[in-house]
Amino acid sequence: MEEKSNLRKAVMIFLFFVRIGAFTFGGGWSILAQMQKEFVEKRQWLTNEELMDIASVGRSLPGIMITNISVIFGYRMGGAVCGAAAAIGVSLPSIVILSVVTLFYDKLRDTPYMAKAFVGIRAAVVPIIGSAALALRKASLKDTAGWIIAGFALILGLFTGISSIWVVVAGAAAGLAIKGGGANGAS
Repeated sequence: MEEKSNLRKAVMIFLFFVRIGAFTFGGGWSILAQMQKEFVEKRQWLTNEELMDIASVGRSLPGIMITNISVIFGYRMGGAVCGAAAAIGVSLPSIVILSVVTLFYDKLRDTPYMAKAFVGIRAAVVPIIGSAALALRKASLKDTAGWIIAGFALILGLFTGISSIWVVVAGAAAGLAIKGGGANGAS
């Protein structure tokens, strides 16, 4: 019975990630916004805090951020089968679309219609990413220490050439230093 339920969940996760992989533009952060709506708000499978933890780990690992996040999420929901379903689901639309675009790229790249379409797509993605950031901010910035770390991370990201990986590592170190290394994180 549990195996059947897990298979159903894997199929549902696969189909969800195929849908967002095919119809969500703007990269990992806009897909994360869709995950927040579907799995935090609608299905309540995760809290904002849990999604932020998954996103933080997925962003910190080498590779494509959204694939990492999808695998971690899928694994958390139902083990390796759901992790694989999420990874394949989010990757499959890109592979198919990129294969088709590659076939016609030389003919399409200089058309004014493509340039105009991308102006609109880029503009539409900004509020999607902004709404995700605002929703996830509540889970991440709960106290003065979080705001200070976020401020320094923003400054480092905007005004230095420091890799995002090092900014995340520095944020983790600052969190440990400020909040302490105990199991409950309280100091």
